[in-house]
Amino acid sequence: MSTVTSSLNEWQRKKLCSLFNHANLSLLFKASVHGYNATTFHQKCNMQGPTVIVAYNKSGYVFGAFASKDFRQTNQNIVDDKAFLFSFNDKEIKEDPLRVVSGNPQYAFTDSGPNFTSLVFLYNNTVTVYSNPGTYQFDPQKMHGNDVQLTECEVYRVEDCGGLMEKPWRNVQWNSERRKVLLSTISGWKPSVGSVKQARILLVGSVGAGKSSFFNSINSVFKGYVSSQANTGTAGTSLTTQFRTYYIKPGSGVSHVPFSLCDSMGLEEGVNTGLDIDDFASILKGHIQDRYQFNPSMAIQPDSPHFNKSPGLKDRIHCVVYVIDTCKVKLLSDKMINKFAVFRRKTNQLGIPQLVLLTKVDEACPLVAEDLKNVYQSHYINKMMQEVSAQLGVSLSAVVPVKNYCQELEIDSQTDILLLNAVVQMLRATEGFFDDLYNAEE
Repeated sequence: MSTVTSSLNEWQRKKLCSLFNHANLSLLFKASVHGYNATTFHQKCNMQGPTVIVAYNKSGYVFGAFASKDFRQTNQNIVDDKAFLFSFNDKEIKEDPLRVVSGNPQYAFTDSGPNFTSLVFLYNNTVTVYSNPGTYQFDPQKMHGNDVQLTECEVYRVEDCGGLMEKPWRNVQWNSERRKVLLSTISGWKPSVGSVKQARILLVGSVGAGKSSFFNSINSVFKGYVSSQANTGTAGTSLTTQFRTYYIKPGSGVSHVPFSLCDSMGLEEGVNTGLDIDDFASILKGHIQDRYQFNPSMAIQPDSPHFNKSPGLKDRIHCVVYVIDTCKVKLLSDKMINKFAVFRRKTNQLGIPQLVLLTKVDEACPLVAEDLKNVYQSHYINKMMQEVSAQLGVSLSAVVPVKNYCQELEIDSQTDILLLNAVVQMLRATEGFFDDLYNAEE
């Protein structure tokens, strides 16, 4: 299963969001991945509420159409007085986007594919757009530069962010002093079991959720600059093919880092793809050693040189963190939710605490992108946290939002505070694991 990512750059996303009063955009369909096909378009986009079609051409135009009504594949003309066409390009950065409404809202669009009469996307299931101003009156030069050959076509669900709450529902101090306190808290933490020197935290998540990016981000906090040790990016399948244990070197005035982050192969929906449940159980029990090469079609065998036959408590996993892309919460398939449930049950059987890390909160909500301090005032982020809590069956207190370092060149205090807060929650959960062991021995 390919990782589906948006082609919008930051400037283009802001430009597009300005047409919807800073609404959230959730990617549903990407023609280069799903195919330039109207049937597939309907499979992905029907009954999704308000949607916006975004087309790209080599001339630098980003143009498309908004529909406030559901696509249903009825082949009927749809009445929509809120529908419009739009366009902007990289040469007109300071200008407002072109916005064209229908001359007759009774025929806003035809429900037989993305057909807005004057602009028909995925025309004849090809990489072209049919352009014929009529119901929507526009200048083809201004709309798409007379270039109807596409480089990409995407569809996004348009969701109201709901604005900001009057007060944050979790209190976070955002000053530099708080950053120092968090670093000091982490550095001073010690496992309550003498045989364990570091907490081992396992990151588990679907392809592209941001597991490796989270390690790189935490590493960056301690280094004092943005670094990239773990392999990240986009690919058709998991970029992590080995079991890796990452140790973080002390830095930024910290003398001791009492945890390591373990990265695993990404979860995937299909059979014999992604992390295997038996391998997962072996990781939890401490049987799998660093740099073991995963084989999705066969779990690790006891005769493997990377199989630890007699793991101690220090080799086991002390906390499992499920990493989920906030932008994809509503797109989690039943198969993926079921796979998470299987992994959760196995983790519960072994008495290991579990948290959920929600990544890319800035991409999910434009209000958070504007100011990271809005993360606990955003109605939308709160809603996504509640949804993932219900879907995975974890308490809301176990759901922690973060922003990873992805395109930045320098670290940022607010990003650091969110990341360090997440680490503190992981260490607290780990302490609960050791407390349970102590109580069981008594």
